[in-house]
Amino acid sequence: MSAAGDRLQDTARKAALALPDVSHGRPFTPGLNVYKVAGKVFLIVTDDPDDQIITVKCEPEHARALERGYASITPGRYLDKKHWISVGPGRGVTKRLVDEAVGHSYDLVVDRLPHDKRPPRPTGSQRASA
Repeated sequence: MSAAGDRLQDTARKAALALPDVSHGRPFTPGLNVYKVAGKVFLIVTDDPDDQIITVKCEPEHARALERGYASITPGRYLDKKHWISVGPGRGVTKRLVDEAVGHSYDLVVDRLPHDKRPPRPTGSQRASA
């Protein structure tokens, strides 16, 4: 099943909101919805129907591999292009890929937080049901 357009964005929103201690809003640019954990951005979702993408944090080596494997995955549009990727609807971009990208981005941010600021970790079954 392909995750196209609004479904890609809705899938990312649902995946993010299912994670512990996530907040969201529109702090810096109209048309962008930013998702944070402990005040740190891990997901940006566009609302523009002509520019249907999500942007997530990603380890550079993993990001380059995804960019080579999917034509609709590009360097991050809004933040440091080395550590962020943007995902648009396209061949092979599935709900599972979007869920994994959002979860991975969240984990990267949480892993860099001081231990006393980290939210409780979701178990595998909690993440799978998101």
